[in-house]
Amino acid sequence: MCRLLAVTSKEPQSPMLAMQALDVMREGHDGSGVGLFLSDLAGPFQELNGAPILSGIFTNAGMKRLDEFMMEVGFLTKYKLSIKVGKSPPKGTPRRDMYLIQAYEYPQTWEELSENEVHHRLMLIRLQLRQMGNEKEDMIVFSFWPDVIMIKEIGDPLTVAEYLHLDRDELRARVMLVQGRQNTNYEINLYACHPFFIQGVATMTNGENTAFVPIREFLMSRGFPGYIGYQSDSEVFTHILHFMLTRLGLGIEAYKHVITPLTNEDLERHPNGPFLKHLKHSCRRLIIDGPNCVMGCLPDKTLFMVQDRKKLRPGVVGGKLGLYAICSEMCGLDAVIPDRDRTKDFQPMYLDTAFIRPARKELSICRQTEELPLPH
Repeated sequence: MCRLLAVTSKEPQSPMLAMQALDVMREGHDGSGVGLFLSDLAGPFQELNGAPILSGIFTNAGMKRLDEFMMEVGFLTKYKLSIKVGKSPPKGTPRRDMYLIQAYEYPQTWEELSENEVHHRLMLIRLQLRQMGNEKEDMIVFSFWPDVIMIKEIGDPLTVAEYLHLDRDELRARVMLVQGRQNTNYEINLYACHPFFIQGVATMTNGENTAFVPIREFLMSRGFPGYIGYQSDSEVFTHILHFMLTRLGLGIEAYKHVITPLTNEDLERHPNGPFLKHLKHSCRRLIIDGPNCVMGCLPDKTLFMVQDRKKLRPGVVGGKLGLYAICSEMCGLDAVIPDRDRTKDFQPMYLDTAFIRPARKELSICRQTEELPLPH
């Protein structure tokens, strides 16, 4: 099993906090890879006023192609953090020319666009860059979005973090998702490394999604260009959540009603029974078959965790005012917040959705048997 950790903090934290917690849980991952999602950024990236940030790995030739392409579409560099490393990477980690985190000014022609159109165009540019990279194997693009940084690499998480000097002040953030990978494929593709991201939505999963094929086919049939890729069967969890938030207009409280709906008998007694029956029928091809534990971050920086009905993957939530964490194991939670009140720790079961809103004042729990806050 992989090991997962999500942190939300009032005060900016170093990614090394999360990496050290992963190291505590190292018996649960094989050191084959690490994925890091940062948001609610601090330092220079906090001052960018919504400028989109590009995150990825580039060869020198890829950097040249990137610069030419971005100038052609009207984006000018606003802030750049390039991580250049030595010629001797850690064992198992490929040698790279550059890890790039670069913020851009929007083209002047975008000034009159609606927010939805801006978001759509940012996604299309990311997809185009990804395709360009696939063609010549000179760039790997993880995200292109305001207030988001993503770093992924092959190798032991803590060793990679030290190699890349992730303790630098520019990378401090208030929201972090990190995964220590357990390799289940012969060849590691960084696009298959969690967390996954689309238009402000990020998730990571511990488990196996045996319903992957029908879910993928349903999503790809929606006509939305961002529902592609799927080097991992877990990426569909991100896209299901995105679909639910943007197409169905539902909140996180409804996520489990989509992926693990109640039985028809239980729906007969539910306060939103008629609506949920219709939702279950309409989204029946999005029902998952686990075991899966899903953690993630919403566009408003809410963190959440859910389990599927099999509840065979570990997960615990705990914290204190201003600092909460969701973790695969208790020892990882202890490493991040040792001074919390442990009696308030919570291990979500198959009906629960645990979430922490951006105010970071409390842990909230909703159960599938409770009434839903539905849009009017």
